[in-house]
This record gives sequence, C-alpha cells and structure tokens, in this order.
Amino acid sequence: MTTAHTANTAKNSAKTSKNKVSKYSKRKVDPAFYWMTVPAVILVSIFLYWPFLQGAAYSFTNSQGYGDFKFIGLKNYIAMFQDSRVGHAYLFTIFIAILITIGTNFLGMFLAVLLNSKIAFKNGFRAIFFIPYTLSVLVIGYVFKYIFMTPLPALGQALHIDWLSTSMISNPDLAWFPIVFLSIWQGVAYSTLLYLAGLQTIDNEIYEAAAIDGVNAWQNFWQITFPLIGPFFTINMVLSLKNSLGAFDQIMALTKGGPDSKTETVSYLIFQNGLGNGEYSYQMANAVTFFIVLAILAFVQLKFFSGKEKV
Repeated sequence: MTTAHTANTAKNSAKTSKNKVSKYSKRKVDPAFYWMTVPAVILVSIFLYWPFLQGAAYSFTNSQGYGDFKFIGLKNYIAMFQDSRVGHAYLFTIFIAILITIGTNFLGMFLAVLLNSKIAFKNGFRAIFFIPYTLSVLVIGYVFKYIFMTPLPALGQALHIDWLSTSMISNPDLAWFPIVFLSIWQGVAYSTLLYLAGLQTIDNEIYEAAAIDGVNAWQNFWQITFPLIGPFFTINMVLSLKNSLGAFDQIMALTKGGPDSKTETVSYLIFQNGLGNGEYSYQMANAVTFFIVLAILAFVQLKFFSGKEKV
C-alpha cells in the first residue's frame, strides 16, 4: 500500500512539474497559455523574421528588387566595405547616436529628479514634458526645418552671430545639430518617464535616514538615487542608442541626407539607394551588416552596464 501510494505521489508530482514555469518556480502554468502565443509567433515570423531572411538571401545576389537575378556570393559585401559613402554613413550614424543617447539620458534623468521632488503643478509638468513624444517625428521635423531655416538665421543676423546668420541645415559642418536637437527634444520625454518609474521604487525612508546623517543633495543623488535606478539607466541607454542608430524620420524631414550627403544615416541610405536607385541587393547587404553592428553594440552595452550594476 505504501509503495503504491509513493508511486502515485511521484507520478502526480511529475505531472505537476511539467506545468511549472521552471524548476525554480512553484507557479503552475496551464498549457493553454502557451497555445495563446502561437498567433503572435506566427505574425511576428511572417512580418519580421521572414522578410529579414529574404533580405539576407537577396544580399548574395545581383537583384534590383524585380526581374531576374543570379547568385554572386560576397561581392555586395566586399563592395560595401570599399564604399566611402557607406563608411561615412556609419560614422555619422554612430556620431549622432552617441550625442542623442547622452543628451536624452542626461536631460531625462535631470527632469525626472526635478519632477519627482516637491514642486507645484508636478503632474501638469509631467504631461507637458511628455507631449513631444506623442507627436509625429515627420510633422515636428518640418516645423523645426522652418525654424532653423528662417527665424534662427534672422535672429543670428540681428545679433551679428556669423555661424547663426545662415541656415544650419544648409551648412555641411553644422547640419548634424538640428537632427540631434530634434531627436533629443522628442526622445527625452520617454526617457524621463522611465526614470520617473524608477524613482517611484525608492523608499522615502532611505532619504530620511540620509538627511539625518547630513547627506547633501549631490551625495544624495550619487550615493542613493543613481545606484538604485541603475536598471532603469541600463534600459534607457540601450533603448536610446537603438532608436538613435535607426534615425530616419529626422533625416527625411530636415535634410534628406544633405548637404552633399553629409547627413546620410545608414537607415536613410538603405531606403534611398535600395528602393530609389536600383541598389536593392547591395543595400540588403548593408542592412544585414547594420543588423550585426546593432546586435554587437546592444550586447556590449548590456554586458558593460550589467557589470557596473553588480559592482
């Protein structure tokens, strides 16, 4: 009787363990929930993974996006690495991505700490700061284009400031500034929201104890606030870099890659030459390479910031 009871118990526990999330969890999951993910997996595979695999396959051909084509091996990749225009696009993309990432996170953290403090109309300011994120980048881009081409040069001429007297958008050395400014202005809202969420997780008793010990505002931030919102800082850095590396709408609205192709990002170059200039397979090779670069940068970021958090 005892042996039979033990065997039944073992069978029941085995059945139960199959429904667990993992061997470390006691929570049971009904198999129906796994079946519910099937439609989402199918849709993502059709509209994301399958096009990517098709593009990767076309990168080894001489296809123009239509008609007959043949396999040419690594010729597109070899030609791409010898193309100075592609190289400049990568350098420019990384350059503005670094500036945008630093700017959005610095301002986002500053605004989050400010909005989390005891100030009047705090909720109203939160709503105002989030408005830019809800607007279309293209629409706001055309507004900023007008501002940088007309009112600002007029202001520069009135104040006798040479570098501001002409449109930055038409200046090859300064055309990057409107792109970075627009991206930071719009992206800081989402960054601020994430930092605010992180600040809500910090217990006020920690600050009260620090105040008793005579900790000033600067020490309060670096020794308490910043370490405790470390995971949110990591998330913000990864998302900011990923979004800024894929900058496209800002370029389309402000400069269209000009002047003299100085503000072409990788995304804009893939779109412009891949669909408009018959370089379909060539730009597919560029897209695959860009994907690999993004994956490496994201991995390095996560490893670096995860290591900092453990320290």
